[in-house]
Amino acid sequence: MITIASWNINSIKARLDVLNPWLAKNQPDVVLLQEIKCTDENFPRDAMMAAGYHSVFKGQPSYNGVAVLSKSPVTLIADTLPGDDADTQARLLDVLLGDLRIINVYAPNGNPLGSEKFPYKLEWLKRLRAYAQDLLDRRIPFVIGGDFNIIPTDKDAKFPNNWLQDALFQPESQAAWRGFIYGGMTDAFRMLYPQEEEYTFWDYQAGAFQRNNGIRIDHFLLSPFVTDRLEKVRIDKEPRGWEKPSDHTPILIEVKI
Repeated sequence: MITIASWNINSIKARLDVLNPWLAKNQPDVVLLQEIKCTDENFPRDAMMAAGYHSVFKGQPSYNGVAVLSKSPVTLIADTLPGDDADTQARLLDVLLGDLRIINVYAPNGNPLGSEKFPYKLEWLKRLRAYAQDLLDRRIPFVIGGDFNIIPTDKDAKFPNNWLQDALFQPESQAAWRGFIYGGMTDAFRMLYPQEEEYTFWDYQAGAFQRNNGIRIDHFLLSPFVTDRLEKVRIDKEPRGWEKPSDHTPILIEVKI
């Protein structure tokens, strides 16, 4: 059994006092972190090693950045998404653990609508879809986890109408999500909880967490091999209520591999 967690940490240096106790309590085998918001030289590798985790990371100053923490060493396959040589944003890590490919993604937000950021979001998701399709075609078992910045359906938002003008909830964003599903991948949470209304993100403003005014934008997509072996999915709301939390909370899967 392997436990994989995904968490948009919203600055790893600012959240070490949240991340470390969570790791100690939950002990996942692999953790996918997004929005680490630091350069490679400033990544707290020693602190992660002290917590029992090897680190692979692709940093960027002030924003973006992704990292993979793992109890066992992993092999880095890729740290860029093919298809656009001009794209230098740190948004993907693809690592190999045993025979399993684990892909950590921080998809573009896409706001504001009407700016160049929304087409970039859609093009980035199209490139990710092609990347995943290649793995599917080669029958490679894989997991894609991370902050997709997509609200897939109305039941993935407490108040869907509040998001009608947001890039996360646009028909084009949801169509991109369906492309993954129709292409043969599985939304891990929806597989086990088809009707549950649970969320992974609550804004810092206006007591959103206390009122459970949230959205589900952090996901795991599974290849068929992994889907058949999925045992559990859990959204852990606890750290969102801690002092100085990220605005996201972890989502975890357990897979029998």
